[in-house]
Amino acid sequence: MLRDEIITVFGGSGFVGRHVVRALAKAGYRVRVASRRPHLAQDLRVMGVVGQVQLVQANLRVPASVERALDGAAGVVNLVGVLNEGGRQTFTRLHALGAKTIADTAAAMGIERMVQVSAIGASDDSTSRYARTKAEGEASVLAALPQATILRPSIVFGTEDGFFNRFGAMARFVPALPLFGGGKTRFQPVFAGDVGKAVLAAFERSDARGETYELGGPGIYTFEELMRFILAEIDRPRLLLPLPWTIGKVIATISELVGALPLMPTLITNDQLVQLKSDNVVSDGAKGLSDLGIVGETVEAIVPSYLVRYRRYGQFHEREA
Repeated sequence: MLRDEIITVFGGSGFVGRHVVRALAKAGYRVRVASRRPHLAQDLRVMGVVGQVQLVQANLRVPASVERALDGAAGVVNLVGVLNEGGRQTFTRLHALGAKTIADTAAAMGIERMVQVSAIGASDDSTSRYARTKAEGEASVLAALPQATILRPSIVFGTEDGFFNRFGAMARFVPALPLFGGGKTRFQPVFAGDVGKAVLAAFERSDARGETYELGGPGIYTFEELMRFILAEIDRPRLLLPLPWTIGKVIATISELVGALPLMPTLITNDQLVQLKSDNVVSDGAKGLSDLGIVGETVEAIVPSYLVRYRRYGQFHEREA
């Protein structure tokens, strides 16, 4: 049964956004997806009954479009973010100023409920610009809407993720995978579907108002362990090459230069290399998925289902005895 409340989701057409839209629609909310290119997200409409999921054009750099997207909404979710900067899509414009525009506009329009999806490691003191601007965005949201809920996920996995897919694809063509800093950095991957459930819970639980949650799955792994897992699942033996941070910086600099060329992918940026120097796990004493009533899915239960595409013969591949 449909509810009367409209929830506007900025960034709802992205990888995590699709899981958020699905969770909200399944719970009966009317969902308004605000995107720069709504014509590329028509498939989102089928996540609800006819008319339940709306698509609107909005650009965080254009306040009037943000106001239109929030017209009549009872709540708002901000998922907008980038891992790599490019053109006008910078960390400051999206993570900091974009979040501030949404929160300030929502507050001015009388909207009290907001969920800001940030990232583990967000901090004003971080040497990573990504992490610093995420922290700036959080501060702006809470300044405008003190009852907003902040969600900080670790690396997010799912069918279209940019982590397991990136290294799975890379392993098809290269003889070795790099272990920056020796591959000792720890991660606590969280399933995209669980992030969607967390957003829904943040709206429906009164005890989530004004709280910050760090979202990590059941398992903690080193970077090396994740690389070994990927290689085992796709059955492609590759050398794992430990690299000191100094060599990593050279590779990141070259990668940024190559990535600036049309249609060329960026392996890693200098800012991402900085982030790799710190563990990406739920902090001791932080509230997490369990505090929202969610039992997280494991990497082992989900990831193999889509890594199969990187095996030599896909789903028909058989390991040699």
